[in-house]
Amino acid sequence: MVPNWHTIAKAAQRYADAIERRSRAIAKGIRPFLEAALPWWIFAWLMLAAVKMASAATPIMSFTEFAGIFLPYALIGLAPIIGLRLAEAAFPQGEIKWQPSFRFAMIGRWRKLDFNSARKHPLFGPAGLMASLLIGMLLNVVFRSTEFMLAIPAMSQMAPGWGRALFLAMAFDVIAMNFLYVVCFVMALRTVPFFPRMLAIVWAIDIGMQFAIAQAVGMQPDLPHKVAMSLAELLQGNVTKVLVSMFVWLPYLMLSARVNVTYRSRLAA
Repeated sequence: MVPNWHTIAKAAQRYADAIERRSRAIAKGIRPFLEAALPWWIFAWLMLAAVKMASAATPIMSFTEFAGIFLPYALIGLAPIIGLRLAEAAFPQGEIKWQPSFRFAMIGRWRKLDFNSARKHPLFGPAGLMASLLIGMLLNVVFRSTEFMLAIPAMSQMAPGWGRALFLAMAFDVIAMNFLYVVCFVMALRTVPFFPRMLAIVWAIDIGMQFAIAQAVGMQPDLPHKVAMSLAELLQGNVTKVLVSMFVWLPYLMLSARVNVTYRSRLAA
């Protein structure tokens, strides 16, 4: 039996259109969902922090020790919210965004589109695979925070120097990266032209942070060998995850027609 290629092509097109509509609905609904989820995020994080502090490696005997542990946990929970609010204030919805004068994604032949032509193009907007990248950046915040909560014990000022350094260094890493990845999320959602290069910069910062933590904690005297090995494994895992993300998403960010229409106002020649 000879396949009816016309029928197959029409079915494939209908499926692709359905996926497109679904991804656009996801991209459109993700921001209201996020707003509704923020109070639950704060509540859940504070409950987990309370449990973690109750089982601190060293007993909390004063308000100063309590503040020294609670503040990093609080900043981890607040960092994505602060990043969300600041980025949305910096990149208002619907405002015309100017294009950078120099392109780093120079592979391929492209023709420029004016702002209105780009916005009217069917490929404009954070849909398709871009919707998956949006969700991935938010999930990275959740996974990174949960990993810190599970892997790093609460260390007060009475803990050994290496323990306090480990706790603060890993907490700062999560605070900074939660903030930056949410800023990237807002830039992607609001079609800010600098989003692709901003995400590349954040990936580079993420990798650099892992090496900085390894150096800062590794220099602490009396660092137990088992702790050093566990930390090395954790940091190596973080670097590997970033490199995998770069391997998966960098070609897409450079070559995708949707990304080029949406963030670079250009179309393949």
